Amino acid sequence: MSRTLKILLADDHSILRTGLKLLLSTQKDFKVVAEASNGKEVLSLLDDGLEVDVILLDLSMSVMSGLDCLRELNKRQSISSINVLVLTMHNEQQYIKEVMLLGAKGYLRKDTLDTELFKALRTLAEGRRYLAENDANSLLDSLMYIPPKKESLSSREEEVLNYIVRGYSLSDIAQKLCLSVKTISTYKTRIMTKLNCKQNSDLVNYALKNNILDKY
Repeated sequence: MSRTLKILLADDHSILRTGLKLLLSTQKDFKVVAEASNGKEVLSLLDDGLEVDVILLDLSMSVMSGLDCLRELNKRQSISSINVLVLTMHNEQQYIKEVMLLGAKGYLRKDTLDTELFKALRTLAEGRRYLAENDANSLLDSLMYIPPKKESLSSREEEVLNYIVRGYSLSDIAQKLCLSVKTISTYKTRIMTKLNCKQNSDLVNYALKNNILDKY
């Protein structure tokens, strides 16, 4: 890399910032030009005219989180001219997807800094996005996963479900529908299986979400 990469460190732990500065100082093509302890300080530095190539942005900071800072940068469209590499302890797919959609160019877990940081920064400097292999695979798996469709209920099953969530006993439902208790019990088992429900509270949630109670 021919030019020096100007870096803004944003993390609310001063010890981590110091450690990152020492780590980055071992590479001639990296230079920490400013530090911030929260998202508001990041925005203030940029408003004051600070020019940086990369922001190392901690996701969880007090005052203003890295996530809120990203949202603000996105609103200002500043995100298009700055490479943001998110640093976090989180590895859940929803965090990865959200920060990338908000314009971050990379996502790096703090427990991989010693092995991934230099590679990530140089990847961003080349105009490419960066995800560690494990995170990339995890994200790909989540995007490819198609949840199984729940089977639809018949009108009779919906009717039985309506009575169940209203608190009727199986014998009461059987009497109302002129069916045997055994038949109603079979209906309930079938409903639980179709909806992948484990208990009555799950049935109540399903009925409320799907307006079953409004039909009867």
